[in-house]
Amino acid sequence: MNVGIIGAGQLGRMLALAGYPIGIRCLFLDRDAASPGGQVGEIIVAELDDVEQLNRLAAAVEVITFDIENVAVGALAQIRPDVAIYPSAEALAVAQDRLEEKRLFESLSIPTAPYVPIACEADLTLASRTLGRPLVLKARRMGYDGRGQRIVESEEGLKAAWRDLGNVPALAEGWIDFERELSLLAVKGAEGEQAFYPLVENVHGDGILISSSAPYEDGALQSEAEGWLSALLDRFDYRGVLTAEFFHTGSGLIANEIAPRVHNSGHWTIEGAETSQFENHLRAVVGLPLGDTSPRGYAAMVNLIGSMPQARELLRIPGVHLHDYGKEPRANRKLGHCTVVQADRQRLSERLQALRSAVGLA
Repeated sequence: MNVGIIGAGQLGRMLALAGYPIGIRCLFLDRDAASPGGQVGEIIVAELDDVEQLNRLAAAVEVITFDIENVAVGALAQIRPDVAIYPSAEALAVAQDRLEEKRLFESLSIPTAPYVPIACEADLTLASRTLGRPLVLKARRMGYDGRGQRIVESEEGLKAAWRDLGNVPALAEGWIDFERELSLLAVKGAEGEQAFYPLVENVHGDGILISSSAPYEDGALQSEAEGWLSALLDRFDYRGVLTAEFFHTGSGLIANEIAPRVHNSGHWTIEGAETSQFENHLRAVVGLPLGDTSPRGYAAMVNLIGSMPQARELLRIPGVHLHDYGKEPRANRKLGHCTVVQADRQRLSERLQALRSAVGLA
């Protein structure tokens, strides 16, 4: 079975690595021949909206999926119809636009932050009066890893932030006073079956995920989040992995955003779950039965950002699994990650502290 992946970043690379043992070969389309996916599969080098090259990809595979959601939906509509595309273009389109994402949450009665759409300068005044301060200004499109958003403390600051974003269509969100950030990964298969990984606790810095720990054990929150993810999966007649990020507040969960793809907060599943998110995504899109999502104990993942520590220093820590994406160092760039899995939470905490020290985290 051949699967085409639009985008050949580290997520695509890990999809391909998960595919080989179960007889799935991955072929990529990416604008950069040096992308990590090229280490494990062929890359068709082209812009992601190049219809001719998208159809070249389609001609070589049975199904197409993604490792990034910022794909031109209009170009997907021009791919030959005999090749399946999962997740659907509709799911991608909603995830690409923060306003449509908010409207989706509201339509399914999923709690989310109060917001005001920003299309002109007058909307900024309305947002400031309606939401109070501080608030968060986010570009409606192309925002990820903290890009395209600003925390604002004043009305003048709001205007300056909008100018800094290029006066693009945006969304102002009311500030959420949260205790922690959680995420949930769900997967839906070809026969409509659904499976859920345990809740994950995430720590961010400057909008970039620094570390994740799983499982976050709260049965009531797990059940509630699974219900919301199930509704989202059904809404799109979904196939594959879908991730939702939440703020955990004193009154419960507040949905932040969704990602229609495998997700950084699920990297721990490679060593820490019976079936990784990457294998389950591929199983879903090609029509194989889903695998067991149970954790193998307690797991933590730490991203390696900006510079790559010496492998020797990381691997001398017992139980550490290193994933080096083979990318050139650059400020705020995710270059790899490490995972630790232990049978008990206390031992995990000890190993995680040693890992954090080795990568320069206090």
